[in-house]
Amino acid sequence: MSEHINWLRPALTRTTTSAPPNSSLIPLPKPYVVPGGRFREGYYWDTYFTMLGLQEAGREDLVDNMLDNFAYLIDTFGHIPNGNRTYYLDRSQPPFFSHMVELAAKVEGHGVYQKYLPALRKEYGYWMQGESSTPAGSATRNVVVMPDRSVLNRYWDELDTPRDESYLEDIQTAQKATGRNPNDVYRELRATAESGWDFSSRWFGDNMTLATVRTTSIIPVDLNSLMFHLEITIAKGCGETRDFRCVGEFAGRAAKRALAINRYLWNPNGYYGDYDWQLAEPRDNKTAAMVFPLFVGAAWPDRAKKTAEQVQSTLLQPGGLVTTTYNTTQQWDAPNGWAPLHWVAIQGLKRYGQDALAQQIGTRFLADVKGVYASDRKLVEKYVVEGAGTGGGGGGEYPLQDGFGWTNGVTLKLLDLYSPGE
Repeated sequence: MSEHINWLRPALTRTTTSAPPNSSLIPLPKPYVVPGGRFREGYYWDTYFTMLGLQEAGREDLVDNMLDNFAYLIDTFGHIPNGNRTYYLDRSQPPFFSHMVELAAKVEGHGVYQKYLPALRKEYGYWMQGESSTPAGSATRNVVVMPDRSVLNRYWDELDTPRDESYLEDIQTAQKATGRNPNDVYRELRATAESGWDFSSRWFGDNMTLATVRTTSIIPVDLNSLMFHLEITIAKGCGETRDFRCVGEFAGRAAKRALAINRYLWNPNGYYGDYDWQLAEPRDNKTAAMVFPLFVGAAWPDRAKKTAEQVQSTLLQPGGLVTTTYNTTQQWDAPNGWAPLHWVAIQGLKRYGQDALAQQIGTRFLADVKGVYASDRKLVEKYVVEGAGTGGGGGGEYPLQDGFGWTNGVTLKLLDLYSPGE
């Protein structure tokens, strides 16, 4: 399977320093890896998990190339778009750029933080636009200011029209949203696309129906964990430049965000989860996003232990971690499991001493991936985890895709962790 992944990599590598006339493709200065299948461009958060495998295979050159491409996008557009297409420019995706910088720094040294500090700060500015002018208890773009003046983030999109890439589907969803302004529904669908979890019961008012989507009313636990890591990473970069005022500012911002995560994004039922800021109450969905505060180190130890118990009792299945407890026919729901969420869970649990559970998750997911590979000779985008090796996942707006960038990357890392030499 490792040989198959390494053989695939040249097929998934693109060099597009220019684009044909009238193309939607945004050219990038250096080679990059695409996910595969229908996805013929680079995607923001996919890339981090692809990088894990590239680094495992000794391709630090490609890791550096893609970091430079993202720094170029931030410098050019002020943020990293959903993907390098012009119709993705109005939104981003889960902000993993700071994790990519950290990944490179583990091999190349701490000078990497200094190199990418301007890009890190500019990306932070994108996510925090409107912070200083937003009254308590309200939101501007991606920023939500809580009644106690804590600052958290949400997913958002500047446009309120159907997505270019899913135009008909969005119109059909809006038609089913009885009593709602279609433009409001379009914005919610776009904001959900920014989350990367498009689509999931996480974002639905009734937990089951896409037409009830209300993503902009929800403060996501994964996004705010990633923003905490971005703040910590900027503080590290400022330390490299001996800008101690900046270190103090961003270390302070991270500390405040960690407190806000543990105030608003801790569900009293014993796990980290999302918060509905419009209704001023926690969302009751149990999802694999609960592990993100552990992944970034923002969890309190006693709460990390309770979250691990919820992972084991609620999400762990024969083939790995199920994404949510709802089966809605959406792809980011049961019975599907996704490679990136497995990696986040494994690393987060290990960080808090839950090594046995982490290994259980990793070995079960590996068995699932191996089972599908044995029968189909390919790695796929998502997996049915409610049985081991039962097949690729379904649901969503498009058929199952193979290739597949982030599954390849996570699988290589898990093979090294739990099946070395295989």
